Parts: sequence; structure tokens; C-alpha cells
Amino acid sequence: MSERPNLLLSVAALAYELGKKHLPAYSNKNSPKTFTQAQLFACIVLKRYLKTTYRGIIDILDTSDKLVKLLQLKSLPHYSTLKYFSKRTDITALLPLVFSELAVPFLDDDDNKTAAMDSTGMESTSASVHFQRRKGGINRHYIKLSVVVLTGALLPLGLIISMGPCNDKCEAKALLETSFAVHCPAKLLADKGYDAEWIHKLCRERYKVNSFIPPVIHRSDGSIGGKYRCLMTKRRLKCNKYGKRWIVESYMSGLKRTTGSMLTSRGASAMFSEVMFRVITYAVRR
Repeated sequence: MSERPNLLLSVAALAYELGKKHLPAYSNKNSPKTFTQAQLFACIVLKRYLKTTYRGIIDILDTSDKLVKLLQLKSLPHYSTLKYFSKRTDITALLPLVFSELAVPFLDDDDNKTAAMDSTGMESTSASVHFQRRKGGINRHYIKLSVVVLTGALLPLGLIISMGPCNDKCEAKALLETSFAVHCPAKLLADKGYDAEWIHKLCRERYKVNSFIPPVIHRSDGSIGGKYRCLMTKRRLKCNKYGKRWIVESYMSGLKRTTGSMLTSRGASAMFSEVMFRVITYAVRR
């Protein structure tokens, strides 16, 4: 028999430990106290990792004595219990604590002194492009995930979830604030969608993080305005290993491969929660 550790049990164990450490045992003093918040949190992470439904994860738990024992479940929750728990807005406050906990062991590595910022869209339908065109046009609205990732460990420092499409700079300030509250890297890499003098000033003057973003030329004479934007020459970007920015693209790809690219929720708040748990699940998985 292989001695390789069971990845599913490892994901469940880490999720359970994070839940116990950062969540109160019960959400209310009058709660039934049948299941702890840590147990429900771990069940949601497993649901996302296994790409199954609320009923599906209960069926899996019903057939796995090891998982039930690991999560210390005396009985199995109803699928609706997991659904209501996943939509709880106060879980958002858990994000910086989880990200900080997972990232701390890797912060001394040189590769993790650099972070990269980018965004991606999460589709809310499985309908093909052909079908959407036949019914009268493609739905251009989607859930947008913006994230800052350590380039070495591929772990997130912060995220912002919004409704797309919209300009990347709209979420940049909130994204940087939430990410740098967890950890301030030495360098931040981003693509041209984040090119703005105020973003450079925010990073360099407030957080003391060296930002590197290729400038977009808007002037007819080809000149570039702004104190920090003028510094973004091809030579300087290359010397500061701007090529590592592609790593955040790899993170987005891995996130969608591991947890799925299509959202199964329908309401906006439910979809936001689903994306949040997908990011947590992929971070725990790594």
C-alpha cells in the first residue's frame, strides 16, 4: 500500500484546523450547538475541492468514516445547513486571517518577496457561446475576481470580488489595502490594465512597495507622464524580473482547474460567497 499522504484528508484537516483557530465554535449563544462553525467550514471547503453539490458532499461524508472521524462529526448536517452557512457574510472577515496563516511559513523565501496582481472572470452559466448567440446575444456580465498572489508560493494575500465587466483600476485601491494588510512584499507586478500614477504612489509612498507596471502611451508624441510611470522603461522592468508576472496567470488557471470555472450559485451574494470559498479551497489545497 502506498505511503503517500491522502490529499483529501490533508485538505479536510487543514480546513478544520483553520476553522477552529479563527472561527467561534458557534455563531450564536442560542444556536442548537449540533455542529461547530469549524466543521461546517471544512465541509464547504471539501465541497468546493471535490466540485460537488451540497447534497453530494453529504453523500460523500456518509460513505467516508475517515472524514467523519477527522471532522469529529457525531451526525451529518443537512445540506441546507451548509448552504445557509456558505452565504454568511461574516465569513468574509476570515479571509485575511486564513491568508496570513497560510502565507507566513513562506514569507522568508526570496521568491515570495514579489507579488503579482491580476483579475479574471468567473462564468455564471454553462451554456455554450453558440446557444447564447442563438437566443439573442451573449451575456456580457460575469463575476470578476481580482487577486494579489505571492509569486513563489502561489498563495493569495487578498482579493476583491465584483460584478464585471469593469476597469481593473476600479478595484485596485481596495485590493491593495486588503492585501498589504496581510503582508507587504518588496515588489508588486501588474499588467497594463493597472497603469496609473496613483497606483504607483499608493504602493511606493504609502506601503513602501516597489510597483512595476508597463505604461500605456496615451500622448501623440509618445511621451509618458507621471513621476513613477516615467520610470517604467523596458530595461527597468526586465531588470526587476517583470517576467514573473505571468505566475498570477498560472494561479488563475490552477484555481479554475481545481475548483471549476463555472459558478453554480444564482444570486449575486451567493456567487460572491462561492468565489470566496473557491479561493480559500485552492489556498488550502496548495
